[in-house]
Formats: sequence, C-alpha cells, structure tokens
Amino acid sequence: MPQQVDLWVDPACPWAWITSRWLLEAAQVRDLDVRFRVMSLAVLNEGRDLPEHYVDFLEKSWGPVRVLIAAEQRHGNRVIEPLYSAMGRRHHVEGEEDFDIVTAGALADAGLESDLALAARVTDFDDALRASHHQGMDPVGLEVGTPVIHVGDIAIFGPVVTPAPRGEQAGRLYDGVLAVAGTPGFYELKRTRTEGPIFT
Repeated sequence: MPQQVDLWVDPACPWAWITSRWLLEAAQVRDLDVRFRVMSLAVLNEGRDLPEHYVDFLEKSWGPVRVLIAAEQRHGNRVIEPLYSAMGRRHHVEGEEDFDIVTAGALADAGLESDLALAARVTDFDDALRASHHQGMDPVGLEVGTPVIHVGDIAIFGPVVTPAPRGEQAGRLYDGVLAVAGTPGFYELKRTRTEGPIFT
C-alpha cells in the first residue's frame, strides 16, 4: 500500500507551493499517496499584531481557501490537488496577483463549475475551513505556518526548500525528512533563508 502523506496548504503561500511540487515529485520515485488539505493563513494569523499590508493580504487570501473547501464539499477531497495546482500555477508561476482572476481561471483549468467562485465572498464554508485548518495545524503546534505535513502519527511544519528537488533527489529528501521527524524527541532543525522562493 502507498504511504499516505497529507499536506496542508494555502494557495497564497509560496513556500507551500514549492513543498507541494516537491511532494508530487517525490511520489514519482517513492510509493506515496499525497493528499492535499486546506489550511488558512488568515485563520493562522487571527489576533496577531501584523503590518497593515499583510493584514490586507490575509483578507484577500480568504477567497481561494473558501473556494477549495466549497469544491471539496461538492466533489470530494481528490479535487483539491488539481484546483490548488491550477491556482498555484496562475498565482506563483505566472505572477497573477488578483485572487479573483486566479480563482476563476483555475476553476476553468480544473474543469470545475464557475459558480464555485461565489464561495470566495461568503462565510458559508468558514466552519469547514477552520475544521480543516485545525486538523492540520493543531498537532504541530502554534509556532508554525504552512506547509504542514502529516505521515501517520508524524506531523511537521515544512520542509521549506527552494527550488523543489526533482527525481531521486526529491525522494532522498522525503526519506530524510521522515527519518528526522520520526525520531522521538526531535523538535527543530533550521537555518536562515538566504534566497526567496524559486518557482521553476
């Protein structure tokens, strides 16, 4: 049986995008069943004292995650990956900043109904969004963001890597991450980032 890997993402996060590309690549060289789940940077940062520009960004980020949850409720979990991937290509790779344009185009790319875009403007899906968010984030703790990965009883933030490793290199990184994260008592391994996200 493939090893199930659950990945929590927000389409607004560039680091989650890169990690998602790595995991999909790793699944080509390891027997993995990668399942995409939804978290929210806006939910994660509620109540925090943040710069005004980031607060504005978080307000706009509600739309895509609501649409992902609406699509999941209509079509099941397997729809999240193609819709998220379409959103990520448009936003991160192609550089489209307007989430309304990103969402409308991604729905078309994924072959989904255009009316799902209406979910971006309503709070109907927020309870389900928060439940998904907390399912992913609570086992990891409060001092993390996205991406978050669960493999069985192991739940971790990261890895944060750029660019996404390819081929066997992606598989080796997966092996190493699982070995480290699965070590009892292991909590942290980190160094200062010296470059921004590389999407290609």
